[in-house]
Amino acid sequence: MDKVWASADDAVATIGDGATIAFGGFGLCGIPSTLIDALLRSGVKDIEAVSNNAGVDDWGLGLLLTAGRLRRIVASYVGENKEFARQYLAGELEVELTPQGTLAERLRAGGSGLAGFFTRTGVGTQVAEGGLPWRYDSDGNVVLSSPPKQSQVFETVDGPGEFILETAIVADFGLVRAWKGDRHGNLVYRRAARNFNPLAAMAGRVTIAEVEHLVEPGELDPDLIHTPGAFVQRVVPLTPEQARTKRIERRTVNAHPEDVR
Repeated sequence: MDKVWASADDAVATIGDGATIAFGGFGLCGIPSTLIDALLRSGVKDIEAVSNNAGVDDWGLGLLLTAGRLRRIVASYVGENKEFARQYLAGELEVELTPQGTLAERLRAGGSGLAGFFTRTGVGTQVAEGGLPWRYDSDGNVVLSSPPKQSQVFETVDGPGEFILETAIVADFGLVRAWKGDRHGNLVYRRAARNFNPLAAMAGRVTIAEVEHLVEPGELDPDLIHTPGAFVQRVVPLTPEQARTKRIERRTVNAHPEDVR
């Protein structure tokens, strides 16, 4: 039952080229930065990443992106990362843009053993009808587009409505960051850092969690556990320095009252 690994490098050593990896985090909040650094050192390439976004140019998934390690990404947001946009528009990266709530539910469905689900999100748009650019060539021509999705009418409390089928996401690996965790893999996230982490943990066939504070089994209140240990296979305790290293995506401060004229 002891799932603790000595280092992040050891924990990611079995991740091979071409793996599909679900990453927790939102922007730079709650991202598994230590595990991402270990992936960068490992030299693994051709990764299909599933993440809300790709970090920034010099942090988070942006490090793997800049190093040319990502082949494809399923994401909701391209902004904040100029290299992400450049590679996409230059035909160097395949991108499947997915509505944010749909992406979250696709991960949850994968972790729950569901094949997919019907949703109204995207009905009447290219999300449903197909044609969203997934890959460009170097001249800016679309060479791969999203396919049309199956649609069906269901009765709802508001009357009949059209829904589209979205497929579940199951990743080879899930990489997440938790505030607290025990040796059995039970995890607790702190405030907004929970974001996509529980979903990425569910969707990974093998889930690796970096943990800021490792505690002994029984120390976590069962009612406060966000991700049960059944979803987690490897736990990497962070050093105090690693736990403190958290970047701010965009620092915004108010002017001092004396500076306001």
